[in-house]
Amino acid sequence: MAALVGGEVVGDPSVRLLNIAPLDRAGATDLSFLTTGRYAAQFHASKAGAVLCPEEQRALQPGPATRIIVTNPHHAMQALVRALFPDPPRPVGIEPTAVIGAGAVLGKDVYLGAYVVVGPGATIGDRTVVMAHSVIGAGVPVGEDCTLHPHVVLYQRAVVGNRVILHAGTCLASDGFGYVPGPAGHERVPHVGRTVIEDDVEIGANCTIDRGSISDTVIGEGTKLDNLVHIAHNVKIGKRCLIMAFVGIAGSAIVEDDVVLGGQTGVIGHCTIGAGARVAAQSGIMGNLEPGATVSGYPARDHREAMRGLAALRLLTPIARELERLVERGRHEAE
Repeated sequence: MAALVGGEVVGDPSVRLLNIAPLDRAGATDLSFLTTGRYAAQFHASKAGAVLCPEEQRALQPGPATRIIVTNPHHAMQALVRALFPDPPRPVGIEPTAVIGAGAVLGKDVYLGAYVVVGPGATIGDRTVVMAHSVIGAGVPVGEDCTLHPHVVLYQRAVVGNRVILHAGTCLASDGFGYVPGPAGHERVPHVGRTVIEDDVEIGANCTIDRGSISDTVIGEGTKLDNLVHIAHNVKIGKRCLIMAFVGIAGSAIVEDDVVLGGQTGVIGHCTIGAGARVAAQSGIMGNLEPGATVSGYPARDHREAMRGLAALRLLTPIARELERLVERGRHEAE
């Protein structure tokens, strides 16, 4: 293991390791890891057979005697996980229950699982895997080396790049939520734009990404979405963004490159979040954010300012109680 990650063994090099576990759950045949002194208490009590440690934790006592000293325990652990738990081989072939529409084009070594439906004129790139019960709409292009997990649905006007991962239940290019009120009720706005998923994007389970009304909805290269994210029509998301669970982004918003949106963040429509901005969980974005901003709260504002505001509210609580007592005392004296 040390050789795989370029580490140095301290302690017994003959320890046999069969699994990976966190410090507080690891046993004698488990490998664990320690990144900083913040977890020193767990390290002291750990029963792990060996621990990945940075140089500054080499002599930390007490704790497991066998250690693998590495520059970055997080990166080393990822490499070892891949070595110990390799991905299963990609399946190849077409299950007999799959349905392929007229004019659809399949690349080399494609896999179509049970009850997959590929619409007329759709194209699927080389080595792409489409798992059971997924539906690829008419004319939809899907790139190479993609993985569509079970029950993924791609409506017409979806476009999927290369090396894209779509987790179970995700739906791309459904109608956006657009209506014009009229005397006969709410009239649906036609949606003739596309949903464009660029290369190396990963989208979690049960996400919904609407197609554009006239322009496209775009998810930029290398962006990662957690589970249960909703992206409305005409939204443009840049490259390498990280969007956590339960985020909702309203129509025509623009999220520039390298933005991080914490879980349950809501973004109002027609605003721009500048490149590199960081938004804390449960924030409400009610307007434009400058590039590099770090914000929190509802409505969102500079994170330090928001924290000072919360601290001030806590200080006001005893003052409010004292005022209530004074008012009550004055009422009794008046009586």
